[in-house]
Amino acid sequence: MAELIKVDKDVCIGAGQCVLVAPEVFTQDDDGFSEVLEGMEDGGGSGRVKEAVRACPVGAISLGPVRPAP
Repeated sequence: MAELIKVDKDVCIGAGQCVLVAPEVFTQDDDGFSEVLEGMEDGGGSGRVKEAVRACPVGAISLGPVRPAP
């Protein structure tokens, strides 16, 4: 089951560990905070997403179920 990646920008400190671990999924915005690349909200099949979640030093990244469209 696909999971939806969320980055809490109120918690993110811009360490960039997620970008180092999974650059195919994450990037950093102009302020240095992490964000998910457009179209990669479900991880795009990357096997490194869970490692990126674990690598975040402040727990700003979470995974949740993808909700079906209404």
